Amino acid sequence: MAITLNNGFKMPVVGLGVWRMEGKDVRDLIINSIKLGYRHFDCAADYKNEAEVGEALSEAFKTGLVKREDLFITTKLWNSDHGHVLEACKDSLKKLQLEYLDLYLVHFPVAVKHTGVGQTGSPLDKDGVLDIDTTISLETTWHAMEDLVSKGLVRSIGISNYDIFLTRDCLAYSKVKPAVNQIETHPYFQRDCLVKFCQKHGICVTAHTPLGGAAANTEWFGTVSCLDDPVFKALAEKYKKTVAQIVLRWGIQRNTVVIPKTSKFERLKENFEVFDFELAEEDMDKIKAIDRKYRTNQPAKFWGIDLYA
Repeated sequence: MAITLNNGFKMPVVGLGVWRMEGKDVRDLIINSIKLGYRHFDCAADYKNEAEVGEALSEAFKTGLVKREDLFITTKLWNSDHGHVLEACKDSLKKLQLEYLDLYLVHFPVAVKHTGVGQTGSPLDKDGVLDIDTTISLETTWHAMEDLVSKGLVRSIGISNYDIFLTRDCLAYSKVKPAVNQIETHPYFQRDCLVKFCQKHGICVTAHTPLGGAAANTEWFGTVSCLDDPVFKALAEKYKKTVAQIVLRWGIQRNTVVIPKTSKFERLKENFEVFDFELAEEDMDKIKAIDRKYRTNQPAKFWGIDLYA
């Protein structure tokens, strides 16, 4: 099952996020997920595992497990490389052992002091606050992203963690429209206005943290997950599915792409088994009613500044 992007390319609606995956885990995860039917992988320079992902993909191609044209590979430009878009993209391609990317995203709408191509630093100033580079505009960064398309290095380009106003601006100054806006959205942080605005203007929404962060964000940010909500426990019982499957199905029925992450094989399998049932409209309404406007991914903890304030 796939969503057709505004440039005609198709993006599978369920992908695997590889954030916080390391070493041999990455290889096993990628190979096992391909065997289960996954064809969409969400990477980023900042995850610091592109080389490991690249090794796994190379193995999958060489052994005939899958063809390159059957996969949809996303990676992201880090904040410290806004002034070095071409070099950063080439660095990611080299690590991933690919000739082109299906999708390249601006990871966050902020440029910071350059720390070396692909180094993905988040330098802080003497006050412990993110050292933001005020000489590079998001428009300049976007035009450099557009050049990647004309060079054939990237098929689609997009944005990530952009609000309505920044998305509107990008639509206004772009020659190549953003195909995707990847944002945090889940039942406790539904962001209906932003989702609908993007969809109205032909931008596909990808939900990162589609399960509300679960254990990973609780550990890093001390946040609460929607997976323990009694509404979901009741729906899981009704549909004879797991809570995670109900949450992911809700995301799919909103016409968003979901990219859950997991390092467990059983969960990998479970997260992909979401195409054999449909939530009734009344149950979609029940989920709509539990929105808390609750963000779980909080980079301010590391950056000394709340970019969402």
